[in-house]
Amino acid sequence: MEATATEGEGLQARTTGNARTVALFGLLGFSSGLPFLLFSAVLFLRLTKNGAPLGVVAFFAWVSLLPTLKFAWAPMLDRLTIPGFGGVWGRWRSWILLSQLGVVVSLVGLAFADPDQNLALTALWALQLAFWATTLEAAADGWRCEVAHDAKSQAPLVSAVLWGYRSAMVAAGSAAVVMADYSSWGTAYLAVAAAAFVAFPLVLATAPESDRAKLPALAAGLAITAGLVIAGLAATGLIGTGVLYVVGAAGITPQSNVTPVVLVLCGLPFVIMMLAIPRIRALAPDNKLLASPAIGPYLDFFRTLGFMAIGILAFVSLYRMGDVLALTLAKPLLSSVGYTLTQIGIADGALSLIANIAGVGIGGWAAARFDTRISLALGAAFAALGNTAYVWLANVPPSDAVLYLTAFADNFGNGMAAAVFVVYLSVLVNPKYPAAQYAFLAGFAFLLPRLLAGASASIQRDIGYDGFFILSGALSLASVLLLPLLPRKMQP
Repeated sequence: MEATATEGEGLQARTTGNARTVALFGLLGFSSGLPFLLFSAVLFLRLTKNGAPLGVVAFFAWVSLLPTLKFAWAPMLDRLTIPGFGGVWGRWRSWILLSQLGVVVSLVGLAFADPDQNLALTALWALQLAFWATTLEAAADGWRCEVAHDAKSQAPLVSAVLWGYRSAMVAAGSAAVVMADYSSWGTAYLAVAAAAFVAFPLVLATAPESDRAKLPALAAGLAITAGLVIAGLAATGLIGTGVLYVVGAAGITPQSNVTPVVLVLCGLPFVIMMLAIPRIRALAPDNKLLASPAIGPYLDFFRTLGFMAIGILAFVSLYRMGDVLALTLAKPLLSSVGYTLTQIGIADGALSLIANIAGVGIGGWAAARFDTRISLALGAAFAALGNTAYVWLANVPPSDAVLYLTAFADNFGNGMAAAVFVVYLSVLVNPKYPAAQYAFLAGFAFLLPRLLAGASASIQRDIGYDGFFILSGALSLASVLLLPLLPRKMQP
């Protein structure tokens, strides 16, 4: 890979602030959103319908931990460009093009992976899909944070990204479930893979960064992509084999109560930060660690905010926890009370899309117009309402009306909370390290929730579905208690 500091800024400078920029980020959001449910909620439903125990389904929620760890490789996006693609399309789009192809290959792999025959292979392809989808999202987020630095300019871009993201997420999830009911899961995944590929030529068609010949650059980029995808599969297979061995040796099964262990793990990052922050703040300005491309962006975050960083990270961990927990068991709940794949797919379709678009639009508007704390509180309230709607659904006879109202409330609240939250995270970011710091904040926001989601089966066994979804709503509201402690932005 080639180091570069300014690839892509030419396109950014020409388009910032106009409709073309908004449309471009809407396209990137759509491309990022297509695969998300295919390694999370739709995969959970697929496993449930194939007879997997609820504990196994919950453990698969840990696949979604990979996006929370994107800060580990996000600094590469700020510093490096993919050879071939980068020479013509610039740094950010080189990563976007690579990731789009990785997403397509992973979806095809999941299409042919049969959970009944080989759960490990299914997990391998799910992890690959999560990795490439996360890298695609990180590249788009980094570019967006570089384009706009304040809430007013971020709000329309965030709304465009989330409209695209959630439109694709809802459309892909709904279509895949309905198609699986009428055909097969393999066909459903292949259809989404075909849809995901459409964005690749559209990005290629955007204005180039240089006048270099496109075909040689495309050929070189495709060759690099093939090598990186193969290397990713090999590395994931080796690491996964080791993890499975350790889990088996520890005697962990789908029936194990892993909640106490998970709660301890959730507390460890805060203990580490308490110990590390004094040393980080004591570093001299010329310390080489601060200039390190691997850890410099994260040290900058803690040097700037000090112990206030712990409050921020506690808040971001709690703000979306309810939504993550609800996502893990929502589809298994719907299946358990008697809804068919087609009913679930229709509920996840146009109605959920409208609810998402409305929620994102109102959330973006609120983030631009109101005080940060007010908009975040509104998002948390509507997210909590959407989460607890599943308690009502579980206690009334199955009907399309109940299912549609619950889906609308859930998607509206989720969309509104997501919009105000993304705007808040974006203005915390230091523009010197947009991809790395945004990846760290967004990743940490979902690290603890997704850790806990892996224990959702244990929690559900103890308190039932009613208690589980009441808990998810209460956690969303609990984040409001931390709002008075938050700074509005990180940079002066």
